[in-house]
Amino acid sequence: MKNLLILIFQFIPFLFFCQNTIGTITNSNSAYSGYTLFAPNKSNETYLIDNCGQIINLWSSVYFPGNSVYLLENGNLLRAGKIDNSNITFGGVGGHIQLFDWDNNLIWEYTYSSNLASQHHDIYPLPNGNILMLSVTTISQTAALQLGRNPDLILDGKLYNEQILELEPVGNNEANIIWEWNIKDHLIQDYNSSKSNYGVVVDHPELLDFNWLNNNNGNANWLHFNSIQYNSTLDQIVMSSRLLSEIYIIDHSTTTSEAASHSGGTYGKGGDILYRWGNPESYDMGDITSRTLFSQHYPHWIPDGLVDAGKIILFNNGNSRRYSSVNIFSPSTLSPGVYDYDLASGFGPVTSDWTYTDPINRENFFSSILSSAQRLPNGNTLICDGDSGYFFELDPSENIIWEYINPDTANGILNQGDTPSANLVFRAHKYSLDYPAFNGRDVTPGNPIESNPDLTSCTNLSLADFDQLNVSLYPNPTNAKIKINSNHTIDKVEVYNVLGRKVDETNTKTIDFSEHSSGIYFLKIYSNTYIISKKVIKSL
Repeated sequence: MKNLLILIFQFIPFLFFCQNTIGTITNSNSAYSGYTLFAPNKSNETYLIDNCGQIINLWSSVYFPGNSVYLLENGNLLRAGKIDNSNITFGGVGGHIQLFDWDNNLIWEYTYSSNLASQHHDIYPLPNGNILMLSVTTISQTAALQLGRNPDLILDGKLYNEQILELEPVGNNEANIIWEWNIKDHLIQDYNSSKSNYGVVVDHPELLDFNWLNNNNGNANWLHFNSIQYNSTLDQIVMSSRLLSEIYIIDHSTTTSEAASHSGGTYGKGGDILYRWGNPESYDMGDITSRTLFSQHYPHWIPDGLVDAGKIILFNNGNSRRYSSVNIFSPSTLSPGVYDYDLASGFGPVTSDWTYTDPINRENFFSSILSSAQRLPNGNTLICDGDSGYFFELDPSENIIWEYINPDTANGILNQGDTPSANLVFRAHKYSLDYPAFNGRDVTPGNPIESNPDLTSCTNLSLADFDQLNVSLYPNPTNAKIKINSNHTIDKVEVYNVLGRKVDETNTKTIDFSEHSSGIYFLKIYSNTYIISKKVIKSL
């Protein structure tokens, strides 16, 4: 488990923690009260759990995820599914979309998978009931050469065009495609003046350089878009290219014909790139030192009403640097949805407004694939470390106050005490308790996912419970004995040092620190079914 020792250094009051190896590892009344949705990568199940890891609802499919999943306001579940496609095989390929009601009844499905095309990675439910779908189509070698591709950069005899389709669900298993955007319509190249799209790359940041591969090879999957998200206020879409380490924003207000052109729509630029960020070398406005993104996932606008609303948050995987981060940044704008472009430095900003990395050792926090980050209504941040199936929540001071490890693996459901492996998760999202999907629903917690769990302390964790204990310590700091002031019976007190090692235990309300060296210690105080934690400073 990553960040094993950080819990000790970032200890806070009212914290539950245990020796669990899966499920809920840490919980606190500082954690945001909500339900977390996730779909393990090698499972047919989609889970909605509470902070103790108890199942609130469960949906079952005949498909593994392919990959994203959303809980809609009406209680329906929108889920991408993975079907076999021997012609399009890169990671994240799905090909199928399903819509379930709250009670797991399949009410609509749609297949977009053939020898030449497939849905992959992400979908997005629009406010009007339509669905945005990320997919690839195949560009033949002949067509790629005509578009200006360097023939040395075509290794598979084809290339993939990334596209976004807007689907209008029809009946039980059909859809009308009512809008379409394709990256192949927004290319530039400076390789061959006799071919299409020839021009000066640096003069056209609104277009994608067809021959710049970010030191990758010329495989068909040269872009690997892994996310699409939507901003209804701006009517814009943000997407993420893992292989080019860039994000792009485009206009959704266009018609399909405008989306294939360089004019039209609310912002007057058709389907061209309105904004890009993460790797300015891609449009000849920097070099490798200018790069800020590294194989990132899930860029999206922080919703209105939250801390940092309107900014973009993403999980920055960090493959080439070997550590991950979560970044929040503010695109430089002239007005809402109109992005500033500096002729000397390109699109801003130069740096992020906020960056989270492991505070002790950056390499402790690293997920090479998948993953997500979400700003929560109370100012906390939920992070999904995807390749470990590990979710953790930070408070505004970057204390870890909730931890969970996915127990549903490629090898089946784990027992408590098992070592987790093969438990990858594409993305995790926490929904507020007042989210409309839960209105009138039975949200009685069920059993956790893992077998033989022990969550007694976690389920008893609440602010009211701890307030009833009315615990205080004096004197604190201390150079000798410290006393626990409480009108409740104290069953046991455990003393831990900053390395998480238990150094003392007693069943009295007085603890003698005279033989302990100076520093910070933590008391774990037991009273009936309640547990409370307190920090003690031992002075000289």
